[in-house]
Amino acid sequence: MNMEQVRYVDEAIRSRHSVRAFLDRPVEQQIIKDILDVACRAPSGTNTQPWKVYVITGKKRTEMIDRVCTAQVESFQNPALASQYKETFAYYPETWISPFIDRRRENGWGLYGLLGIQKGEKEKMAAQQLRNFQLFDAPVGLYFTVNKIMGIGAKMDISMMIQNVMVAAKARGLDTCPQAAWNHFHPIVLDILGAPDDEELVCAIALGYADPEHIVNTFITPREPVENFTVFLDE
Repeated sequence: MNMEQVRYVDEAIRSRHSVRAFLDRPVEQQIIKDILDVACRAPSGTNTQPWKVYVITGKKRTEMIDRVCTAQVESFQNPALASQYKETFAYYPETWISPFIDRRRENGWGLYGLLGIQKGEKEKMAAQQLRNFQLFDAPVGLYFTVNKIMGIGAKMDISMMIQNVMVAAKARGLDTCPQAAWNHFHPIVLDILGAPDDEELVCAIALGYADPEHIVNTFITPREPVENFTVFLDE
């Protein structure tokens, strides 16, 4: 690989960010197949390749959005209903500590501030959260599952595959938003997908062409410098 090719790879990785507003522009199925064909070259423990991907568009996408948005709104209006929608695995810790909680807050208030949402404006926050379950208007939803019998390593494997999907999409002029929010509604999601009982939802991705005019897409999260998270040992 020459330096020009290296720059292309680096640019695809660096320019990828979570897009939260998409254009009403369809994505050709062959492009999605090409992305997944590249992404499945991700490594996996003993080559188990534990990932499974469901791609929804059109009427199936509309059904997914309608049913999950209804459940989300009902849960917001009646918090007691939220107890029936729980993740099958904990994505976030039960107790937050620094520096992780600080970065989380910076991310949340940075996004809300850009959208003009102030602290305490619960209705506006709920409306923005609902955008997750509208796929941010992306024309394609990708839902990633693994077999329940697999261990934690399978989630590591599929995570690398998901990263490949996002980078390969970016290289083709498409944008993405990875979403763990859907995991709360896994009973509804898996039912709509027709997934068998032995599958577990890991993540969803909104896929499409970013709306370049929407202010939300100017939000880019910072990254810590290498020196802050790396220890070099030579003795």
